[in-house]
Amino acid sequence: MTPPAGSLFVKKGTVKTTNVLGIIAEYNPFHNGHRYQLATAKRLTGADVSIAVMSGNWVQRGEPALLDKWQRTELALQNGLDLVVELPFSMAVQPAHLFASGAVNMLSLLGCDTLAFGAEHPDMDFSTLAANRPASQTAHFKQFDETYPTLFNDYLQQQTGIDLRASNDILGFTYVAANQQLQSPMTILPIQRLASDHRSDALGDSSIASGAAIRKALTEAQWPAVAQVVPQQTLTALRTQQTVTWDAFWPLLRYQLLAQSIEQLQRIYQMSEGIEYRLKQAALEANDFQDFLRRAKTKRFTYSRLQRLCVYVLLQVTTAVPNTLTRYCRILGFSQTGQQYLNRIKKTLPVPVVTKVTDDWINGPYFLDYQAGLLRQMITGRDQDRLQHPVILR
Repeated sequence: MTPPAGSLFVKKGTVKTTNVLGIIAEYNPFHNGHRYQLATAKRLTGADVSIAVMSGNWVQRGEPALLDKWQRTELALQNGLDLVVELPFSMAVQPAHLFASGAVNMLSLLGCDTLAFGAEHPDMDFSTLAANRPASQTAHFKQFDETYPTLFNDYLQQQTGIDLRASNDILGFTYVAANQQLQSPMTILPIQRLASDHRSDALGDSSIASGAAIRKALTEAQWPAVAQVVPQQTLTALRTQQTVTWDAFWPLLRYQLLAQSIEQLQRIYQMSEGIEYRLKQAALEANDFQDFLRRAKTKRFTYSRLQRLCVYVLLQVTTAVPNTLTRYCRILGFSQTGQQYLNRIKKTLPVPVVTKVTDDWINGPYFLDYQAGLLRQMITGRDQDRLQHPVILR
């Protein structure tokens, strides 16, 4: 049988072979650094298909994405991705190791050969670090005067002599560790991160800047500076579409914290060490969300951990709810190449492929994702799931 015209998938004997690139992303927002990473990964791998597993409307650090998942999907496709799949909420809004495990498993299920990620130090021995990762119950972690990430990094440096403190290096480590748990690990491709550190909140003179710096510039309406570091499509979306920050959800969060009893808050997922008392008091005294975070902050809790707790409170995620197993594959968008690849693999995937959310999904496995989207929909008025179909790049 002759392959369809324009098909990238040719037969060798009876088996079609395809070189598939995988990327774990949030694209909050999609910027020039993301475009560089994707172009470099495609060039180095010669990939036929590129797939991104992307967080939905809430990102790993416990923040609402500036643009919704459909707007970010469209920007990703316009800048070279072939297929964008949603990372479920139960995996996306999690500590780094659970976030990485969920995303890596999803890419593996989708048939990716290579996992590419940005790193401050791409030559770092990630495999050695992963081999020496500690068990969380060791005595080293019984200290309560530092955050868990700090204790974790200190332990690894003591064991390996490698300093793992740069943000993307840390994520890279979690990706490699998760990848090593796969039955058939993917090839790892760390790519040198350009310009500022991931957490830097300053825009320099370069055409590439961190997402944190871009988000800060947006709050200050520094449009000329933002224009230098994002593709034109992203700039247009940011200027014309409603963006969302924690400020929009602060009244809802404050009500939840003040209205619920301590016993109710103690049932929230990952609520521990008595932080519920501090959250409740901070909500009573704070003037806005940033003021609330400052009042709630302790040496033991990072801002990201606090923000994730706040998301769980908003959505009433209890200890019995999260399920980090891959149970479905929600398609957010595709190019012609991505659609062709998806059509080829979907019948052999071990989980259902979801392109339309029905009541069965809303009341079943997709419940948390639907609730997370509904929360955003209350702010923007833009439907996030029930009426949405995958974005198609023509």
